Amino acid sequence: MKMNEELVNNEMENNEKVVNEEVVEEVIGETSAEVEETSVNEETNVEAEIQKLQAEVEEKENKYLRLHADFENYKRRALLDQQSMMTYRAQSIVTDILPVLDNFERALQVESTDEQTKSVLQGLEMVYRQLVEAVKKEGVEEIPALGQQFDPNVHQAVMQESDSSKESNEILQEFQKGYKLKDRVIRPSMVKVNQ
Repeated sequence: MKMNEELVNNEMENNEKVVNEEVVEEVIGETSAEVEETSVNEETNVEAEIQKLQAEVEEKENKYLRLHADFENYKRRALLDQQSMMTYRAQSIVTDILPVLDNFERALQVESTDEQTKSVLQGLEMVYRQLVEAVKKEGVEEIPALGQQFDPNVHQAVMQESDSSKESNEILQEFQKGYKLKDRVIRPSMVKVNQ
């Protein structure tokens, strides 16, 4: 009987061991499945976070590139404006001086009969030449007109005449001189044009 009890006890112990092992394996299986599921979820979260951060970095990079391009464009425009101001800085004063030059030219066309008038005209001529030289130094030049072909960009036709000995659109007479400052027309020449 004792042996039977021992056999039954041994068998129960073996059964308990088997049951315990099965329970342990089941618990380990469930735990490892949970761990795997958790690690997969964490990996997915990490990947999503990485993608989010990469998108933010790309957006910041694009903003930076646009801002950099805008700044470069601003610098270029500012430089061009500064160069233009330096090139044409004298335009305002030259525009004001042109009528003075016209008046000097008219005064120099006066016929002189006595010595006193001749000496005044010589003085006027000297002042006129100095004034012309001063504006030439700033880049002002006369626009050629008489005998040239009419160019609407630099000439202003105020009269037309028909002269068969001259070419069509040839300038026959200049009423007022035109001037350019560097490459910009300050005042077009007033002319009479052949038809």
